Amino acid sequence: MAITTALDRQPDNFDLARASQFKFDILKVPNTTYFAQEINLPGIAFSGDAIMNSRYKAMPFMGDTLDFSPLELTFLVQENLKNYREIHDWMTGIGFPINPEQFAKAIRDTDTKEIGNAGKGNVTNPSVMTSDATLTILTNKNNPSIQVKFRNIYPTSLSGLQFDTKDTATEGLTASVTFNYDVYELAVL
Repeated sequence: MAITTALDRQPDNFDLARASQFKFDILKVPNTTYFAQEINLPGIAFSGDAIMNSRYKAMPFMGDTLDFSPLELTFLVQENLKNYREIHDWMTGIGFPINPEQFAKAIRDTDTKEIGNAGKGNVTNPSVMTSDATLTILTNKNNPSIQVKFRNIYPTSLSGLQFDTKDTATEGLTASVTFNYDVYELAVL
């Protein structure tokens, strides 16, 4: 058995993560991600806990399924609402398109301008309605430290915009969007 001392267990990095040191990218909505203001790194939890009964005590046993919390993004809204419309059009194009062209635009891959997610499917494939996203956590010197890769992300809710003639502040409007996704993975850079 190896003997360890307090000095052996001392961390090699004492720098703390900063809440303002991040970059966020979603392939389908580039204008929205440029104006990202707040984002959360979602929590995870086990579900499907079991109880193992014994003669003397019921003992909990860990679950076998991971549940990922939703990803929440707050962003500044452009004056022409272009970034707000990116999310709005994505949601309405999938959920309640007015015509086939609106649906086709909602599932279009922004890089290739073709129907499908990087050419991987057709309209019967749900992956064409999703996008991948990356949250890059930066060091105190703005160097990439960790990448959180979200797979098959899609919006589930978009907040409204509150206009007010009594408001004389020069702050811009913000909106919030909530995303669901399949899974996220952490990668140290």
